[in-house]
Amino acid sequence: QVQLVESGGGLVQAGGSLRLSCAASGRTFSMGWFRQAPGKEREFVAHIRLSGGSTDYADSVKGRFTISRDNARNTVYLQMNSLKPEDTAVYYCAAKGSYLSTKYDYWGQGTEVTVSS
Repeated sequence: QVQLVESGGGLVQAGGSLRLSCAASGRTFSMGWFRQAPGKEREFVAHIRLSGGSTDYADSVKGRFTISRDNARNTVYLQMNSLKPEDTAVYYCAAKGSYLSTKYDYWGQGTEVTVSS
């Protein structure tokens, strides 16, 4: 069982930046970030493969957010720039436990991001 612990959330003004981190207790494969705004369903934000060479982003964050990972530290990051009030949400880290996983096997508890206008 892999545990994921997110950190780095907080309150920031619109146009500002935050960097989220997600530390995994064990080896993971593809990892991703999701978010859930108040009253809305959880949505995909970004994804990165084990090698770090392949990434994918939701259209709403392309050009503003960057996902990266440090496999030596079992950690994935989400650099968020040019933040907007609509980015306000609880951000969750997720990980797949194997190459064969068709869904995310592990989830973190979430870290809250609030962007003020």
